[in-house]
Amino acid sequence: MEIIRSKDNKKIKEAAALQKGHEREKAGLFLAEGVRLAEMAASSDWRIRYTLATPEASAEERGKTLLGNLAEKAPVYLAEKSVYDKAAGTVSSQGILCVLEQKEMGLDDFEEKEQPLYLVLDQIQDPGNLGTILRTADAAGVEGVILMRGTADLYNPKVVRSAMGSLFHLPVAFGVTPESLLDFLKKRHIRLLATALDENAAPHFGTDFRGSVALVIGNEGNGVSPFLLERAEKVYIPMFGAAESLNAAVSAGIVLYETVRQRHPEILPR
Repeated sequence: MEIIRSKDNKKIKEAAALQKGHEREKAGLFLAEGVRLAEMAASSDWRIRYTLATPEASAEERGKTLLGNLAEKAPVYLAEKSVYDKAAGTVSSQGILCVLEQKEMGLDDFEEKEQPLYLVLDQIQDPGNLGTILRTADAAGVEGVILMRGTADLYNPKVVRSAMGSLFHLPVAFGVTPESLLDFLKKRHIRLLATALDENAAPHFGTDFRGSVALVIGNEGNGVSPFLLERAEKVYIPMFGAAESLNAAVSAGIVLYETVRQRHPEILPR
């Protein structure tokens, strides 16, 4: 296995550049860093360009097995620790990262399913929130996530890390305009619901989330955009303390697990 010893190596410089959004967009690539993420990438259908690893990681039993699996999909290069650290985005790195090709998905790429549940994220800005919401949506059985234009970069390393691998098997359409979303929902006969602090909103536990549904979670500071809010059934999460609002990722989790309760009656006690 080739060992990279120079920080000026082309692959080291390319991987390091992928920490920046404009470089990811230009190259059409992104990073998945850490043992667990690399394992999930290896078992997915996503295309891996190459893997970088430290000799220390390759010497461990789990790392050795993982690198063997990754080598069946794309080249694997060892890099001295100080060299690898230039490409890594985390301070305490596990010594393995994959460079993968981005996927482009639009609304028409979503499979038509009976009574689907979609999650719409309207200009969520914080990468940690976005990744956490993707992970929660995956756990709740959401069929697909729709990122409206202005939402954080799906391939930001913080998003990829906090999504904990859900990115590799959860369909995500991004860069979606309000008009194209409404056309999609109309064509597939899907109800639009949106979280809102509104006197006309219904409490989330009193809202019917069964059937074909798209649920909108809005921007951390401004909520759901007026254009979508005017066209949606409004839902709110009751609060009884002094807090003015909930974190976007927390809000998504609360409402999504109400959809789980309603859409999976088999889990309820008898």
